[in-house]
Amino acid sequence: MFAGCTVALVTPFRNGEVDYPLLQESVDWHIAQGVPVLSPVGTTGECPTLTHDEHERVIATVVERAAGRAKVLPGTGSNSTAEAVRLTRFAAKAGADGALLVAPYYNRPMQEGLYAHFAQIAESVDLPLVLYNVPGRTGRNVEPETIERLAKLGPIVAVKEASGSLDQVSELLCRTDLTILSGDDSLTLPMLALGAEGVISVVANLVPRDMLALIAAFEQGNRDEARRLHLKLFPLCRDLLAIAANPIPVKMALAMLGRGNGEFRLPLCPPVESAQLAIRTSLTRYGLLTGVA
Repeated sequence: MFAGCTVALVTPFRNGEVDYPLLQESVDWHIAQGVPVLSPVGTTGECPTLTHDEHERVIATVVERAAGRAKVLPGTGSNSTAEAVRLTRFAAKAGADGALLVAPYYNRPMQEGLYAHFAQIAESVDLPLVLYNVPGRTGRNVEPETIERLAKLGPIVAVKEASGSLDQVSELLCRTDLTILSGDDSLTLPMLALGAEGVISVVANLVPRDMLALIAAFEQGNRDEARRLHLKLFPLCRDLLAIAANPIPVKMALAMLGRGNGEFRLPLCPPVESAQLAIRTSLTRYGLLTGVA
């Protein structure tokens, strides 16, 4: 149910507070672009620095504004199982279509702990769940064997796979019938070729129609067009993750395009001047800006 292109939504701030009117505008803009699924309060949404009340209000705001025009898949994960259960229950009550559950970070549980964590959430809510494996941020890979066990639990329907390993993607496809979603924009086409069914995308904050077109071209068997779009997107995808930690580049890019003010919440902060120039150059090369200041 979450195949295709999901946008990992940015959380806009103004004067230190969540800018809910701009968040609503962003929801409307993405739906007008044809985006089928919106994923707020994830990594790109700066969830680690949101208060509990803000986290819940962002979920409720996106669900209310989407109003059934797009599915909503909010991030509700935590390194505290009890907190993840609480947030996921809130998402279900708010009317979300599913929940995205990042692996517990910092405390680095063993595989048995990872299984027990996700299993307890699955047993606590009646909501489709998408596991999010991103070992570069969590410090722990959710191994295919563990995901195979979790796949037997009914609520778990998909995996956002961001380990960067195509071998792991292949093993997941061998072991489970779960929907596999790319967690790295630049690996979307290679993962589709293996059998993945979509992406939870950062770059789609900027160019959702191009990512939608890439997936559509692949699904229609137009491999040449899919490859052309992949190669067009690749430099921008790379720069959004390489110039600084996500979501710094994409949030600054949105500000350069007039779709935000580039405000962050500490410990994230605006990139240095050279990094800002690199972001502007990347946008210009893509054709989103007309020149480099």
